[in-house]
Amino acid sequence: MGRMYTPGKGISKSAIPYRRTPASWVKATPEDVCEHICKLARKGTTPSQIGVLLRDAHGIPLVSSITGTKIVRVLRANGLAPEIPEDLYFLIKKAVSVHKHLERQRKDNDAKYRLVLVEARIQRLVRYYMTTGQLPPTWKYDSKTASTLVS
Repeated sequence: MGRMYTPGKGISKSAIPYRRTPASWVKATPEDVCEHICKLARKGTTPSQIGVLLRDAHGIPLVSSITGTKIVRVLRANGLAPEIPEDLYFLIKKAVSVHKHLERQRKDNDAKYRLVLVEARIQRLVRYYMTTGQLPPTWKYDSKTASTLVS
């Protein structure tokens, strides 16, 4: 199936290992990994950045194979999870930056079109997160107040 907003039809992607057990060379314990995750989250690091830092700096290839849970679930258990999901946050951030651009460049029709596409993706994600219970049912995206969510 093709992509929604790009012409590509490719399916190439990376795959996680089939084995669910941690690799034999990983010496980290689940408690150490959870402690690292919480320490990085307190510094203001996003969950995806935490995964990259653990992989690159601490030699932890896959958190879920060691701890048994994902990074966001570890954060949620410790009360450190972000209030809105990370992908939705960055889509809102992109929409806010396009809005700022359109205030200066009113005739940029391509930016107007891209803003429509980004806001459609935001509405789709909001609908998904409401059905899964990650956002409250009263949560609304409003383009006028979106900059307060991101700042």
